[in-house]
Amino acid sequence: MAIIKWEPFGEIDRFFNDFPTQNFLKFGRDMAVDLYEDGNNLVAEMNVSGIDPEKIDITVEGNYLRIAGTREEEKEHKDKQFYSKEISRGSFERTLRLPELVHDEKIEAECKDGVLRVIMPKTEGKKKEKIKVFVKK
Repeated sequence: MAIIKWEPFGEIDRFFNDFPTQNFLKFGRDMAVDLYEDGNNLVAEMNVSGIDPEKIDITVEGNYLRIAGTREEEKEHKDKQFYSKEISRGSFERTLRLPELVHDEKIEAECKDGVLRVIMPKTEGKKKEKIKVFVKK
């Protein structure tokens, strides 16, 4: 019988190589938001496929944009045999710090082809209180 040298760091490497990290990484990217400047607007885009626009709550308070909603859980059917279930369901919330002040009364949001776009005209002036934004279909 051969003697095998024990290498504790080899055990740690094996643990992380076997660990299913893809699901955890995907969950973090699932509700990712792109925030960019387009002319005199700040634009936030988020993939919201499978989410009813009526169940998305968008608010702007001071320098913060908050997008929250719910991706409904399907009723499980007894005849389905899942081998993988990776689509995140349930409620979500993302809060982003805006780099500039935005004109609260002129914020628009639209949902098209599973992408939510929040268009926020930039402004200078004092910060406003919390404002609710409605999503156009």
